[in-house]
Amino acid sequence: MKTGAFHLKQACGLLLALLGSVGIVHAETMTVTSWGGAYSKSQIEAMQKPYSASSGIEILPEEYNGGLAEIEAQVKTGNVKWDVVDVEYAEALRGCDEGLFERIDAGQLPAGADGTPARQDFLSARITKCAVSNVSYSNVIAYDKARYGNNSPKTIEDFFDVKKWPGKRGLKKEPNVNLEMALVADGVKPEDVYSVLSTPAGLDRAFAKLDTIKHDVVWWQAGAQPAQLLASGEVTMTTVYHGRIYDADIKDGKNFAIVWDGQVQVPDFFVVVKGSRHAQAAQNFIRFATGTKPLAEQTRFIPYAPSRKSSMLYVDPKVTQWLPTGNHPGRKMTTDAEWWADHADEVNQRFANWLAK
Repeated sequence: MKTGAFHLKQACGLLLALLGSVGIVHAETMTVTSWGGAYSKSQIEAMQKPYSASSGIEILPEEYNGGLAEIEAQVKTGNVKWDVVDVEYAEALRGCDEGLFERIDAGQLPAGADGTPARQDFLSARITKCAVSNVSYSNVIAYDKARYGNNSPKTIEDFFDVKKWPGKRGLKKEPNVNLEMALVADGVKPEDVYSVLSTPAGLDRAFAKLDTIKHDVVWWQAGAQPAQLLASGEVTMTTVYHGRIYDADIKDGKNFAIVWDGQVQVPDFFVVVKGSRHAQAAQNFIRFATGTKPLAEQTRFIPYAPSRKSSMLYVDPKVTQWLPTGNHPGRKMTTDAEWWADHADEVNQRFANWLAK
């Protein structure tokens, strides 16, 4: 990738020089859409700025709250405004199957900094037909230490126990993660969660567990909201992307704590939207951004686990303890993207009906 970036920089430099000589410069731009907040900032600093510096291509960052609706609307209308989008694993698979994303040639991905071929350097299942993974984050439970002192919640069961631990609970307004956490809190082993969810009785069991806290829930949708809900005292505990708690504590001086037990890890992926007018630049950006060094550099800004093994050699040990892949106590699991890709429509409909009751 270093060689490729060098040639690209030479080519861009020559083009700009030629255009500049006649007083006409039209730099190429492209759009990278991600989740906002500290996460988007980490990508801007570790990936977008360096890529722009080496390529001469200006990147315009955009934000969204996830899902495929906006992407699907752009593709179907032919009005594609986004080039690269950061999506979760299930959306990467569904979007590819539905023709929303361009294919990505894994053979063009750079080797690791130690020379390991890309397919061997990336963690298992982190390269798909249409997507390349950049990081994994974790959905966890968080609370304000000032509220509990030494008598603090320690398990996923505590989150669902409003008698022992009274107060409002923050939950993201979607079934993903909520159903998994509910079953683990109800005694299902993490490795059995999806086999249980695949049965009508198991799905009933998950919703029944959510029923126990339904009237105490404050729903959130944007990633910045959980930390705000904790800071305002509107909730006593909340589910949250773990990096938001790192950001609140380390950068904003909050005193929040994470309950790692019951965590649900989710890999994120970069995709190129079908019909992108800057498809080649988008492909080049993904190759650059998922290289060893950019993925390691991103951990300086947010503690999300790099999808390349070689990146871990360059991660600050002080950050390693915050990574979801660290040695944390309690039960953990990784989202089954294929299960969600197959069941999302029916489960989302049931969740919507459940909310309306």
